[in-house]
Amino acid sequence: MQLSIIVPTYNEAPNVAELVRRVADAVRGIETEIIFVDDSVDATPAAIADVAASAPLPVRMIHRDTPTGGLGGAVVEGMKIADSDVCLVMDGDLQHPPEDIPALFGRFGVGDADVVVASRYMVSGSARGLADRTRVWVSKLSTLLTRAMFPIRLRGVTDPMTGFFVVDRTRIDLEGLHPRGFKILLEMLARKSVRVVEVPFHFADRFAGESKASVRQGVNFLVQLTGLRFGKMSLFALIGALGAVVNLVIMWALIQLGMNYIPAAIIGAEVTIVGNFLLQERFVFQDMRSDAAGVWSRFAKSFAFNNIEALVRIPVIALLVNTWHISSVIAAGLTLIVAFVVRFMFHSLVVYAPRKAGARSRVREVVEEIDAQAATPGEL
Repeated sequence: MQLSIIVPTYNEAPNVAELVRRVADAVRGIETEIIFVDDSVDATPAAIADVAASAPLPVRMIHRDTPTGGLGGAVVEGMKIADSDVCLVMDGDLQHPPEDIPALFGRFGVGDADVVVASRYMVSGSARGLADRTRVWVSKLSTLLTRAMFPIRLRGVTDPMTGFFVVDRTRIDLEGLHPRGFKILLEMLARKSVRVVEVPFHFADRFAGESKASVRQGVNFLVQLTGLRFGKMSLFALIGALGAVVNLVIMWALIQLGMNYIPAAIIGAEVTIVGNFLLQERFVFQDMRSDAAGVWSRFAKSFAFNNIEALVRIPVIALLVNTWHISSVIAAGLTLIVAFVVRFMFHSLVVYAPRKAGARSRVREVVEEIDAQAATPGEL
């Protein structure tokens, strides 16, 4: 197999037949397979199966009942089972024209690049398929932000967030990728130094169906970008900073309502402890949850530690206010900053620590023993 085409799909049933037809026409003379990695909840799997039965080239499908890593995770799964080391990634909505595949594959064949990127923003390229002016500006500003944060790795790359590219999978660390949502190319380019060249392409109008772009995807992009640039601790800090602001706002509001600053600080702390845990579960330690203790155990450890830390901070706040006459809100902010490093270390090393192989709690052992005894046959 010369080329494996990876197509991640989510509810793209109306586009499947046309996509396969145009790809088959475009890759005549190139031994090619298409791998759909599908997260759909509509008729897309059935449409793929129907097309595969009569397609002039091999068509395979992975359907994921529990999607992990969004579109980027789908791309990685497809690459892992591909028959060729040369993988071309494209969307399933035909905004990446299949007719451009030979140009990408041919440029890769020159042999001086590990990744060939189809760019909307280089000379002769076009982003006309973006739905409206707002999306055009969002795309351009996101690209500028991304290139500014990775000035060395993305030097000369005009479109690091395109979903249309060819890559030699032996030149990237598939196991080391941590995909979130759409921007798998950014993940690849940011994590490892590779040789990149670009070819222009015209981003087309969607053939059928609806765009999957959303505010949620925008948030995932910002989280991904922050994590790639600054690492897990930066995400923890970002959530901690958000929690600190919420904490201070709650405290200030309660003080304005006439509450004493100490109970106000306690209430603010309790609310943000719960909120921070939920955000950390989703965005910071999501890759460690499967190996760690259960969610209620994690919550109990996090909640207990943060309350102990809060109990330590409250007297310190009182000391700063009563002895040094610092504003109570400023005093609370200072103690939150000091507590950050200790909090991160505790969560990384204790809350989300991998479970010991075979380790079971004493309570679980007792419950299992009772169950075993209850199920043992008796005599009449």
